[in-house]
Amino acid sequence: MRFETLSAVSLFSNCGAGDVGYAKAGFSFKVMAEIEQRRLTVALANHADASGVPGDLRFTWREAVASFRSDAGAEPPALLSACPPCQGMSTARGGRGREEDAAAGSRDGRNLLVEVIAQVANGLRPRLIVVENVAAFFSRLVLDPRNDKPVSAAVLLQDLLDLHYECYPFLTDLADYGVPQRRVRAFMTFIRRDEAAVEALALAACVPYPMPTASAEDGNWTSLKEALEQLDAAELDAASAETAHDSSTPMHSVPIWGLDHRYRMVAAIPPNSGGRAWDTAHCEAKCDVQVDADDAVCPACNEPLLRPVVQEADGSYRLVRGFRRSSYSRMRPEAPAPTITTASGHVGSDNTIHPFENRLLSPLECAHLQTIPDDFEWGTSLDDWGPTAVRAMIGEAVPPRFTEMHGRVLAELLDGRTEGLASADDRRLTKALERMQRGLPTQRLATQGQLRQ
Repeated sequence: MRFETLSAVSLFSNCGAGDVGYAKAGFSFKVMAEIEQRRLTVALANHADASGVPGDLRFTWREAVASFRSDAGAEPPALLSACPPCQGMSTARGGRGREEDAAAGSRDGRNLLVEVIAQVANGLRPRLIVVENVAAFFSRLVLDPRNDKPVSAAVLLQDLLDLHYECYPFLTDLADYGVPQRRVRAFMTFIRRDEAAVEALALAACVPYPMPTASAEDGNWTSLKEALEQLDAAELDAASAETAHDSSTPMHSVPIWGLDHRYRMVAAIPPNSGGRAWDTAHCEAKCDVQVDADDAVCPACNEPLLRPVVQEADGSYRLVRGFRRSSYSRMRPEAPAPTITTASGHVGSDNTIHPFENRLLSPLECAHLQTIPDDFEWGTSLDDWGPTAVRAMIGEAVPPRFTEMHGRVLAELLDGRTEGLASADDRRLTKALERMQRGLPTQRLATQGQLRQ
């Protein structure tokens, strides 16, 4: 059987949610490759035509190539989609070392997984390649395994593919594309040099990304309030098992806190304020005293303030050691949600508290803010692996609202059309190029045509 024109291969597929957008745009995934079998199970449930390749792609990439070739023969896929792990680059991860410390960057082998993408690309010669990661992907230095010179993973990938592919980097906040959260992400779209699309883009002075649909300047980002109203999920409260879940919707449940200090601390943050527990200036008894920013207990009654505190072995209290700018904070309803991460189930992570209810967001709400479709098949993952595993899959997904928009302009570009594409002077491109320059201390940055014009 021959594959249809827009066949696709997915690497580092996670649960397949991001690729759902490309599928809606007309790309049919024939191979999904993912290290975690349970995530792969979910991905395959949502991509019925795909074959699964489980395991570490550093050792299984040949299986991914062979799986596609077994039915397609020499026909190249239209799209190779890849979202390598970002944990080694994310600014949310401690202990990763300075961005300019290439030796520290290479200690986490995940930062060099772009080599796998190049190996699969060389084996399949896809017409298009799309790679997504965090912004640091462009500039976080690693040691080039070929010569031990410092280079970013993005520049390394560009160099590995440069002979056959034109590279178009893009750095964007996905809130500019109607995603109801702030999510700054790096994209690299590669087009095979023998494709007519390369010349078409140069003539049209465009890049292979959709034009944005919203902006902070225009004041039309989708707010958290709007997104939650659209979802219209039941009210929840972390006070008890009865109030912390919706029995009719298993994905709509939150951690149970009871009426402990954690619950009282969250309840003390005014609803819809976007406030932080660090700023609460009273104890439970609301003694009429002045407190300082570093106080953990009330000067009048010596009881803990309704702040993030821990009790020491001697019975004394101290503030939690950690990042105070955005942890233990309510989300602001009038703005897009903060970035939905794998840590959405932790009250002490960045901006995870519901804007007006006393709880965290549920997996259902997180999936909605990630624009994962309501009909996405999670199977028995919630029962089998628990909410933490499901939250991780959601947090690592690429929002399908953007990938569908991206997929549609890519499909049209392969058909010779350049309507609806972002301009070559778009600030999202220039920002990406600036960051890539930081990831290239000593070498030439050979990228899309505007640098040579």
